[in-house]
Amino acid sequence: MSDTVDFKNVSEEGLSSSPVAPALAGLRANEARYFHNKYKHSFTTETAATQPAVLDYVNTILAERDIVISARPLEVSQFTVSGIKWTYVFYEDGLCVNVLYTLADGGKRAVGFKLSDGMAVPTPLADKFKFARQKSKLAGTIRGSYFVIKGEY
Repeated sequence: MSDTVDFKNVSEEGLSSSPVAPALAGLRANEARYFHNKYKHSFTTETAATQPAVLDYVNTILAERDIVISARPLEVSQFTVSGIKWTYVFYEDGLCVNVLYTLADGGKRAVGFKLSDGMAVPTPLADKFKFARQKSKLAGTIRGSYFVIKGEY
């Protein structure tokens, strides 16, 4: 069962086991607002346990850089809008991993990492990436980084 994320009334539903649940819920709402404003798309999530193929897809792409996320995945989202396949995984520690994969040849393809306000940088990412800061009314301070995908997925 999928849930549409409300970016006006931020809810921790599905994320309450996270030690940074309010910030992670704000981060999820921030993403929902982005898709609503840019694409008029309703951002929906499902529990990670119901979508193992989505987790496998993300883990396969992360393996390109020898990255293994040990935190428990809580929610996932996967959809295509404007010729771009978007995949999101929200983890219990406050990490959000998103995959932007343009379906047309030669388009943008990247993996983004966003850290919820108050969480430490996960060990597999600490030595490999530098994180830029972004302020959000919904999520406080978001730290983010990315890498370009080289393979075909």
